[in-house]
Amino acid sequence: MDVEILSRIQFAFTVGFHFLFPPLTIGLGLNLVIMSALWLKTRNPLYHNMARFWTRIFGVIFAVGVATGIVMEFQFGTNWATYSRFVGDVFGSPLAIEGIYAFFLESGFLAILLFGWNKVGPKLHFFSTCMVALGSHFSAIWILVANSFMQTPAGYFLAKKVKVTEDGTQHPLSANLAEGTYTVKEVPLPDDYVLQQADLTSVRAVIDNFWELVFSPSSMDRLIHTTLACWLAGTFLVISVSAYYLLRRKHVAFAKASMKIALIVASITALLQLWSADSTARGVAENQPTKFAAMEGLADSTTDAPLGLGGIVTWERDAEGNRVGINESALKIPGLLSILVSGDFLNPGKGAQTEVKGLNDLPSDAFLQRRYPDKTPAQIADVRPEYWPNVPVVFQTYHIMIACWGGIALVAFLGLFLWWRGKLWQPEHSRFIRFFLWLCILSIFLPQIASQSGWFTAEMGRQPWVVYEILKTSEALSEVVRANQVLTSLILFGLIYFLLFLIFLYSLNSKIQHGPSEDLTGAELPEKWRPLSMKGGRMEDVGKSPPQ
Repeated sequence: MDVEILSRIQFAFTVGFHFLFPPLTIGLGLNLVIMSALWLKTRNPLYHNMARFWTRIFGVIFAVGVATGIVMEFQFGTNWATYSRFVGDVFGSPLAIEGIYAFFLESGFLAILLFGWNKVGPKLHFFSTCMVALGSHFSAIWILVANSFMQTPAGYFLAKKVKVTEDGTQHPLSANLAEGTYTVKEVPLPDDYVLQQADLTSVRAVIDNFWELVFSPSSMDRLIHTTLACWLAGTFLVISVSAYYLLRRKHVAFAKASMKIALIVASITALLQLWSADSTARGVAENQPTKFAAMEGLADSTTDAPLGLGGIVTWERDAEGNRVGINESALKIPGLLSILVSGDFLNPGKGAQTEVKGLNDLPSDAFLQRRYPDKTPAQIADVRPEYWPNVPVVFQTYHIMIACWGGIALVAFLGLFLWWRGKLWQPEHSRFIRFFLWLCILSIFLPQIASQSGWFTAEMGRQPWVVYEILKTSEALSEVVRANQVLTSLILFGLIYFLLFLIFLYSLNSKIQHGPSEDLTGAELPEKWRPLSMKGGRMEDVGKSPPQ
């Protein structure tokens, strides 16, 4: 394999492994805020122990997430130096904000969250819980702002460094001019400028409107969609562990209370995710039609376009093995894709007349003609498949994500129904309840698979571009990195991450097996050990039962 494929595999592996953990902390942070609020309101020791237990779990996940996230930033400079040079001005602001404001907000208050139970008052501790949850969400915001620029660039212009002589004549950087006869300046390029291979050392993207960058055409849809996915990941961790305790008949009161909170959050979030998915998909259809056609396996532009529920998509190749089209065999609902793209659900007949672009017309002739001004229309048609993503893979990852949402919704709403019927807490009386609780235990994988599949769809669907329709992935590589170096580092990362994952599983399992404990809340501590907050009277009723 060449250096591009290996670098992409390495980045996908490190990012994919890292992305197991931030969704858990974001979702678990939301649940911690709810649990801590219930403790603050009721002073019921059950909620106090619940919040303490899940805080310990949060701490383990947070530590591994931080350790695995550092690697990604180094890869920008090692494997993708050309890309880093090109988008440095754009990426610098959101990544700096994420590091300075979001990460330090989260990690700063994390110390109080983890170790301040008997050292600060309950209100300050609750405030710290909120700040940790807010910090984790802020991190997601700025990471997604940066990534959304790669999907739908906005708020920038291309600038090229040139040598300008005293008479105002512009020369390329490679021009051989006498020292002192010129100055190096950056000059804006036309909006429709086509980036060339020779430009990569002298052209970069420059921010000219920060808020257009933040609110790019895809950023808000992607932020909402990803945040909801993170809420589901953390919530289903709570559901999984709670179901395990219910099956084992351990910590039953704790498990019932945790399960109730998690089922409510999961059900609401699953419904919100359905709305978000619709808005996000329509945004992709408008701003990245090639990706959308790949997600749906749509070859020809058509009205009354069918929605594919699942199936198989393969490449159609010519005698030389070149891609010339796709073959698909899928279960479809006629006209539904056009209706969804139109958003006109009240007039489905009118919505079905909305045309959805197919791969055979994407990218457009005008777009390709700017890049190949000397090619004939027939030659343009021949080169078009080179600008398609890996359609068979993108089609499957997209539909895996949707199928996982179906499983998530089934578990959440079936759990609510069984709770309403009063049967969820009696696994010893019903095989079906035991089966459902086992399903809840395994359901922890559904949000993770959905998140990974969604990211693969988003990132692979953007190919062959690293910055959509501006900079190709093949052009973004570091010039000095060799394939054997990337392969060696990939193997080493694999070994280190494998060991790190084993440590994580061991630590997580140890805390789950230990379970929640009746922790000292301060009232039972010797006088000389009691925190100042308690001595001052701010924790005088900690540990007491709530009023009847």
